Amino acid sequence: MQLTDKQWSNLEPLLVGKQGDPGASGRNNRLFIEAVFWIATSASLWRNLPAEFGKWNTTYMRFKRWNECDVWRQLADSLQDDPELRPVLEKVVSYGDLQTRRMQQRLARQANKQVYNSSIVKSQNVTCQLSGVEASTLHWVGLVMGAAEYS
Repeated sequence: MQLTDKQWSNLEPLLVGKQGDPGASGRNNRLFIEAVFWIATSASLWRNLPAEFGKWNTTYMRFKRWNECDVWRQLADSLQDDPELRPVLEKVVSYGDLQTRRMQQRLARQANKQVYNSSIVKSQNVTCQLSGVEASTLHWVGLVMGAAEYS
């Protein structure tokens, strides 16, 4: 979606990273916003972002930082009056929420994997103590013993 000049004039003062803000400023905030709109409306992968929007990884990292700080939701809430821009910003908010859920699921899987791997190590220690028992049985005994310690 291409922003009209009127939409940009309403949106620009609300953005972070403009000239005069502390810290780094964005080189082209309008291009960044249009790139995020393109991703949210096309449901495409970040690496498929057209080159006219700049480097996809730079755009993604900035989107991610803004998403973590809830900037997209604040923009959507601030622009209640614009009937054309509001739905696009809501798509960006939904897309950002989806990205957040994916990250939380990934972190949960990593934590579960660490628990599982530590239980395997404990089951290997049990193997040394219980000789003459089948290996597959020892594996499950170790898992049960590991689960008992975490409950």
